[in-house]
Amino acid sequence: MRGVSTLLPLLGAVSRVAAAEDGSSGAVWATPHDSYSSSIGVLGCKVNTNRIAYWPGSVDCNNICVSLSYEGRSVYLLRVDQSQGAHDVSFDAWNYLYTGFSATKKPTAGGAIAMNYVNVDASACADLLHTDGNKLPLSAANSMNFLASCLAQPDSWVAKNYVLYNILDSICSWGHDEVCTLDWPAANQASCPSALGDPATLTSAPVYNIKYPSGETVVASSGQVVDAQDENIGRIGKSPDLLGLFLVVVSEIMYFL
Repeated sequence: MRGVSTLLPLLGAVSRVAAAEDGSSGAVWATPHDSYSSSIGVLGCKVNTNRIAYWPGSVDCNNICVSLSYEGRSVYLLRVDQSQGAHDVSFDAWNYLYTGFSATKKPTAGGAIAMNYVNVDASACADLLHTDGNKLPLSAANSMNFLASCLAQPDSWVAKNYVLYNILDSICSWGHDEVCTLDWPAANQASCPSALGDPATLTSAPVYNIKYPSGETVVASSGQVVDAQDENIGRIGKSPDLLGLFLVVVSEIMYFL
């Protein structure tokens, strides 16, 4: 009869395979991405656009935050867009993981790099959301299909943590930078101080991209080259803080238990 000590490694291996197969953690070939977009209408002027995951699979109402690690460095990434198959991440995040430096400081060219990921609680990405209460900023005019699917799951993270703005596009070049309200389920259209969907030119809330492989910072809507933006507004790469590192370590320890 096999002893318990003999079976434990086997059970551990089985559990790790199961964890990998359910998509909660594993390894991906991460590639750099230098132009912000969001298939669900998350507004780039209200999030850290240098900490975004553009991965296969549709964005859902709960699993929107992922920890990506490489050689002892880790970052949290928002999953707010869907790729055609590649595991793209914001150039600045990829550059930091690969080299330890922001793409605005020491940009590096390269291709797919094997990195480890863990799906983590959405609250771990709170610092990437630049809104009151760290809520997910959505376009009132163009995010309703996604939002309605989440409101149909009232206990989902998005259903409890969203805010609508009267901004039409994810790079914040059209509309009004104002909060809208939604009387759900009595209404399926938001109410805004200005007309909902008014295509006014918006210049007060630019989105910036860091171009690959040059590391130049440009205005997303025009391509105009500008100075690198202050990291305090979340638009250039930052090393994870100690709390972030602790949460990543705990998540990865729990994965192996």
